[in-house]
Amino acid sequence: MDIKELNSVSPLRVFEESINGGLGRGNLGVIVSRHGVGKTACLVHLATDKLFKGENVIHVSFSGNVEHVINWYKEVFREIAELQSLDDATMVYNSILANRVVMNFSQEQIPIDKVISSLESLISQGSFKADAILFDGYKLTVASDEDIAKIKEFAEKMNLEVWFSVSPVRPDVVYDQYGVPNTLLKYYDQIDVLVALRYDEKIDKVILTVVRAHHENVPKPMGVNLDPKTMLISK
Repeated sequence: MDIKELNSVSPLRVFEESINGGLGRGNLGVIVSRHGVGKTACLVHLATDKLFKGENVIHVSFSGNVEHVINWYKEVFREIAELQSLDDATMVYNSILANRVVMNFSQEQIPIDKVISSLESLISQGSFKADAILFDGYKLTVASDEDIAKIKEFAEKMNLEVWFSVSPVRPDVVYDQYGVPNTLLKYYDQIDVLVALRYDEKIDKVILTVVRAHHENVPKPMGVNLDPKTMLISK
């Protein structure tokens, strides 16, 4: 299978359709769940799909382990290439690396203004024309409204989409039936797309639910799940 065929049959086409055509530039998307359910895997699969389409991605890790993130990309690519029998897999992998940058920041030590400034410098002065930025492990539920507004303004100004992977920080969190913590509710007006992950042991799959899609708060299944064996989004 060549890259064009792979893009056409990717389960990410179903993912995009379920959120009304995709996140869209200038918008904020959130993937939320309990710890260890598969948010980073979803984020990396989303990013890899964009790389396959020739888009540029900046992956910003707030976990302090860049090598771990890079290994995620290698593993997700390997699983996709093997599952779809991708032609010239090594050549494809090497070609998409130029379209990805991985950065690392400490949310506790570096203010969001500095993070945004560094990203703007990379895009404007470093000539890396990003299409999407992934905030992996950003503690959204303890961020200020002002900080989220700054990220939103940045997304609109630079004409790119921003995805977050979010796990709650406080121990007294209450989750709803879809896996959304109550600590996220106050940010709803600033979130354009919200996808919740919940593991269902009966079918051994991580269920993906669209909770919010471009100001529509009508929870619905995405039509795709996350396979805990391959850590890929699948139909």
